[in-house]
This record gives sequence, C-alpha cells and structure tokens, in this order.
Amino acid sequence: MKEILREIGAIARALDSISNIEFKELDLTKGQYLYVIRICEHPGIIQEKVAELLKVDRTTASRAIQKLENKGFIEKRIEQGNKKNKLLFPTAKSMDIYPFLKREGEYSNARALEGFSNEEINSIHSLLTRVLHNIEIDWEEVKKGHKRQY
Repeated sequence: MKEILREIGAIARALDSISNIEFKELDLTKGQYLYVIRICEHPGIIQEKVAELLKVDRTTASRAIQKLENKGFIEKRIEQGNKKNKLLFPTAKSMDIYPFLKREGEYSNARALEGFSNEEINSIHSLLTRVLHNIEIDWEEVKKGHKRQY
C-alpha cells in the first residue's frame, strides 16, 4: 500500500514552514496565521469550533488564541445569554493582514495544483474530502478518550 499520509504530511509541513517564515514579519508564528484566517472568516466563532476546524485539541487552541489576543490580533467577547462562551472576533490588525494571508493561501493552492486539469483537481478534492472524513471518525473517537484498534 502506498504511504499516502506521508505525502500529505510532507506537503502540510512544507507549506506550514513556508508560511511561518513568510509571516514572521507580521508577528505570526507556529501556525497562528491559521487561527487568524479562520476567525476573520467566521467572526464571532467560539474557541471550540476553531479547534474543530483546525483539527487541534482545545488546549492547543486555547494557548494559540491567548497569544493572538495578547498580540492584538483577536478580541474575546462574552456571548449574550451564555457567559461561558467567549466569542472570537478579528481586530483591525487581523483584518488588515487577512487579504495578504488569503492571497498566500490562494498562491499555495494554485502552485500545488499547477499542471493539473480541472478534472484532476476535482478528483483530488473529492478524494481528499473522503480521506478527511475517514480520519475525522477516528479523531472524534480519540478525542473522547477511546483507543483505536490497530
């Protein structure tokens, strides 16, 4: 069987490394740009939902969000009627850099798919969506404390 996940992992690590270097001048490090993008795209999102979108645990998300709040990239607001939920909003600082972050993502996507036909691109997307769905099943179970059976 081909080691598909090794290839996917290598692609993800390479793109993350590039982004971390390119976004350092923006004072964004270690994948923080991903949080900024998601919060700009979903103003008022709760922390748990951000963690779910990025496929990270709550503690990792909490630390990253706290650092971004301290740096002035995001703002937390208490949800009306539910004081437990803190809604996350981008600040002007985030909104100013969001177009640049978005362009970088679009460039990386175009670069990755260079030379592929529309049919191949649709096929890759469809197949990766299925791979993600399969992995999400285990991710949800492991988050609940269950062990996978190898």
